[in-house]
Amino acid sequence: MSKKEQIIERLKENGCRITKQRLMLIDIILENDCSSCKEIFYKASKSDEKIGVATVYRMINALEEIGAISRKNMYKVECSQEECPHSRSLECGYVIVLDDDTTCHLSQGRLNTVLREGMKQCGYLKNQKITRIEVQNGSQ
Repeated sequence: MSKKEQIIERLKENGCRITKQRLMLIDIILENDCSSCKEIFYKASKSDEKIGVATVYRMINALEEIGAISRKNMYKVECSQEECPHSRSLECGYVIVLDDDTTCHLSQGRLNTVLREGMKQCGYLKNQKITRIEVQNGSQ
């Protein structure tokens, strides 16, 4: 499965519709070394003059949520499906071990999605977004 197909599959799993504009944005990100949303928008607007900058920002956020890209990596695809989330590699994610020794391998974006949905269900979140997770050491 190609990186593009993996990204599309992960977006669908996350409830994202796959439009022509989104496919074009995925291609731009995969084929170029873009350093900003503006640069991605500039390249996209050459192909589709109707695309809006908000569409680009929403797509970048969706790709971050699924763990496909990271802003710290300058909008480059961060990992492939073979590396993450189902392999034993810890390079791009987290391993959650359950009491029956089942393991779940989650990318940063997928972990964020799981936490966000769980926190919504428990009433901790309404329309907020998780910005960071901190580990607190010591006794309380």
